[in-house]
Formats: sequence, structure tokens, C-alpha cells
Amino acid sequence: MVHNVRGQVSEARQRLLATATQIFYAEGIHSVGIDRIVAEAKVTRATLYRHFASKEELVVAYLQTVAQLERDQFEQALGSGLPAADVLRAIARAIAAGISSAGFRGCAFLNAAAEYPDRAHPVLKTVLDHRAWFQTTISDLFALIDEDSAASAGRHFVMLRDGAMAAGCLTDATEVGDTFLAGVEGLLRFQTS
Repeated sequence: MVHNVRGQVSEARQRLLATATQIFYAEGIHSVGIDRIVAEAKVTRATLYRHFASKEELVVAYLQTVAQLERDQFEQALGSGLPAADVLRAIARAIAAGISSAGFRGCAFLNAAAEYPDRAHPVLKTVLDHRAWFQTTISDLFALIDEDSAASAGRHFVMLRDGAMAAGCLTDATEVGDTFLAGVEGLLRFQTS
């Protein structure tokens, strides 16, 4: 990563990443060329390649940025001191709010996985790493409620989320969010019964 003389991440790198994040999410990864990213970020091609050796490296950085935003959001809920069930509800509400947000186009990770199906590709590896973190975090929260069914409940939560992410950009986002939240409540009721 290139830093400026004060040790900060360079402004050009931040612009490239912000531009790529916006365009990749809105339009897809394969449909956006490097020339467009360079033009919209207002940098040279040489600057892009000084920060990212390839488009795939830029895509990985984009996904890592999105992953960090999600982790930061989770950390707020995890650090709230609330019981595990309420932390899961807070995470679910954040997911539902994201689905209802302007410009929602589904899950950045599921979208990337659809464009990079090769399990050996660094982009799909980044997706799978984030998915493993997400699954573990959710299952660990369910384990605080009921250890025996935590893995199953975690998988159900992730599947509900995946379905909501897909449906949220195809049908009424508010209805999808409400349905997702009702499904999470059903999981929590099952866990505590």
C-alpha cells in the first residue's frame, strides 16, 4: 500500500478505491473497465498500477473495504453490551435497513461470487473469507443462546440474509426487510424454546 510522506494512505489510492467501490457495486465488476475507473478517479493509469497491480487486486481491495464496513457495523452491535439475542436483532435490523437503502443492488459479495466462480481466484477467496467470518460471528452469537443448535441457527440466519439480499433488489424492499426480520425472530424463538 502506498503512503504519503506523513505515513497516511495516499489520497489517489483512496480516490481509486472509492470510485471502484461505487461503480463496481452499482454496475458490476466485469462490466467496468480500468479506463473508466482511472477517468472517474481523476488519476493516471500509472497511478492506478502503482497502487493496484491488476484489476483483480483492485476488486479484492474493494471487497475488503466493504467487509471492513460490515465488521465495523457488527462491532457496534457486539460492543453494545446487549444480550446475544438483541445483538442478533440489531444486526438483522442493520441488514434490513441496508436492503431498503437507495441504490441497493444486493450483496456485494454474492454479486462478486457470481462474476468470479473459480474457487482458486483471489476475488472468490476474499468472498469466502468474509462469508466464513460472517457465518462464525452469527453462529457464535447463537451459541450464547443455545450451544446445541447454534451452528444450524447460524446457517439459517445466513440463508435468510442471502435470500433477503437477492429479493431486496427484485421486489418491495420494505416487505423483504420485514420478512427477513420476522424470520430472524422465528429463529430466536426457536433458540429460546
